[in-house]
Amino acid sequence: MIEPVQLPPPWCDARVTVVVPTYNEAGNLPVLVERLLALPLPALHILIADDNSPDGTGDVADKLATDHPERITVVHRPGKEGLGRAYVDGIGRALDAGADYVAQMDADLSHPPEALPGMLGTLLSTSAGVVIGSRYVPGGQLDEAWPLYRRALSGWANFYVHSLLRVRIRDLTAGFKIWRSDVLRDIDLGRVQSNGYSFQVEMHYLATRLGHTVLEVPIRFADRLDGTSKMTTATKVESALMPFRLRSKHRGVGRD
Repeated sequence: MIEPVQLPPPWCDARVTVVVPTYNEAGNLPVLVERLLALPLPALHILIADDNSPDGTGDVADKLATDHPERITVVHRPGKEGLGRAYVDGIGRALDAGADYVAQMDADLSHPPEALPGMLGTLLSTSAGVVIGSRYVPGGQLDEAWPLYRRALSGWANFYVHSLLRVRIRDLTAGFKIWRSDVLRDIDLGRVQSNGYSFQVEMHYLATRLGHTVLEVPIRFADRLDGTSKMTTATKVESALMPFRLRSKHRGVGRD
């Protein structure tokens, strides 16, 4: 586990909301919340968007919110509608509540919460609109436990999307990032239609189309220790088709 960066005031007091979508993450969520609340970011808020998890994740989230009412909000969604829809809902609520910066991260502990202060510092010290915790820039790592087929699938997915969309981001499918709120408003969540993991690609694509600077910083991506992956065949098919749809759908957005 890395040691979090100690940011100076007023940076350490920035109003950051971390949006965490959940589905069957009852075992991981308390650990993630404990690590997030331990960060040297006293104004950090956590918004958990649960898709009616049958394993009781929503109840776990409610208990955490009861224990930390000033720092945790829980959104109970009607059912499993996918990662993208949960993020659109959660990010929209974070913006409505006045967050200056919005972070995205998975609930399965694959993203190191301790990297978040450093990512915020990079965002605040540059003109970047979003900072990505990247597996594929120098210094980035994949968990040694990742099997070869997962490494190959992830690498191929990034190469495939790069080839079609020509976006200069190494980790286009990354799910760990922090945004400026004005950039999210410029993107306009209402135009984002992707679900599953292609949601990440669409957000990155729109940010670059609109001229916002995207920076990547290295992280170590860990393998989950509890629960199972939510990657389905339908998700893979959607991700394969999405670059073609994005080029057509967003042709009039931003640059030519």
